[in-house]
Amino acid sequence: MIKFLDLQKVNLLYQQEIEQKLLDVFRSGWYLMGEEVKNFENNLANYIGARYAIGVANGLDALRLIFRAYIELGIMKAGDEVIVPANTYIASILALSDNGLVPVLVEPDDNTFNIDINKIETAITKKTKAILIVHLQGRIVFNDHLKSIATKHNLKIVEDNAQAIGVTWQDIKSGNLGDAAGFSFYPGKNLGALGDAGAVTTNDDDLAKTIRAISNYGSNQKYINIYKGLNSRLDELQAAVLDVKLKYIDQENAARRVIAKRFLSEINNPKIKLPENPTDENEHVWHVFVVRSTDRDALQNFLTQNGVQTIIHYPIPPHHQDAYKELAHLSFPITEAMHNEVLSLPISSILTEDEVTEIINIVNQF
Repeated sequence: MIKFLDLQKVNLLYQQEIEQKLLDVFRSGWYLMGEEVKNFENNLANYIGARYAIGVANGLDALRLIFRAYIELGIMKAGDEVIVPANTYIASILALSDNGLVPVLVEPDDNTFNIDINKIETAITKKTKAILIVHLQGRIVFNDHLKSIATKHNLKIVEDNAQAIGVTWQDIKSGNLGDAAGFSFYPGKNLGALGDAGAVTTNDDDLAKTIRAISNYGSNQKYINIYKGLNSRLDELQAAVLDVKLKYIDQENAARRVIAKRFLSEINNPKIKLPENPTDENEHVWHVFVVRSTDRDALQNFLTQNGVQTIIHYPIPPHHQDAYKELAHLSFPITEAMHNEVLSLPISSILTEDEVTEIINIVNQF
C-alpha cells in the first residue's frame, strides 16, 4: 500500500537533528517559553518576512487569537461580519464564531479552489470588518483587486496559512500579505510538528503584543492579567522540532512540485479533472494534490483496491455540518459540487519515482 502520507518516513529524513534537539530540550530542564521558542519565532518571522511571529498551541488558536485581539483592540466586536470561503476547512469558521463574529460565506473559484475574489465585494455590508482568505491546498490567493477591495472598504485581510507555508505572490510570502496570518503545524502539514502547534505572523506592533498576552492567560507580566486570556503556548519540544524542519521547507516544497508536475502531465484519464497549475510555480506548494471526479467514491475504492491510499478533503462543506445548522438554508452549488467530487492523491517528499509512476498508472486505469 502506498500511504497517503508516511509521517514516520518524513520525519526520519531529519532524525539525527531532531533527536539531538529533543535531547537538548530534555536536558535543559526548561520546557515552556524558553530559547527554543524564541529561536523558532525569530527564524519563522525572518523566513516569512514579517516583523513578528508568535508561537501558539495550534492552527485554530492562531486564528482565534487574531480575531480575539482585534476585538480587544476595539477594531471588531461581536456581531461583526467576516468574509470567508464557503469550501474551507471548518477551523476557519470556528475561529470566527468562537469570537462572536459572523461568517459570511463566499463561493470559491471552480478552477483554483480558492475564494473567488470577484465575488467578495457583493457580500460586503456595513457590518463587514475583515476578509479571511484561505490559501487552500497550498495555492496562494491574492491579487491587487483583493487589496483594493480591502482598502476601499477599510477591511482587514487575515490569512489562513495552515496549508501554504513557503508559497509566494510577487516574491512576498504568504503570511506576510495581509494584516495577520495564522499557521498550523499539525504533523501532516508541509512544515509539521510532532504534535499540535501553530503560530501567528504580523507586522502590527499592537496586535502582536495583544496576541502574545491573550495566549498567556491574558498576561504579559506574570500574575498581572489584563485580558481574560487563554492558555495557548507553543512548547519548547515542538519549537525545537519545527526549527530543524523549517530549514528544509523550501526543499520539501520543491519535491512536491516535481511530483505535481508529473501528475499534471501524465494523468490523462478523461473521468478525472486535474487541478489547475498556476503559471508561476511559486504560487503553489501542493500541500495536497486534489483531483475531481463525478465517480469519486468509485475512484477512491478502485485506488484502495490497487494499493493507493487517498483522503477526501473534505466530504461535508461547513454549511452542511450540524455545528452550523443556522447556515443550512444557504446554497453554494460550486462548493457542494467540490465536496462531492474531490479526492486527494498521495504527495510528499518521500514518495519515490516508482511510487509516483504506480499512482499515475493506477489512476489512468480507472
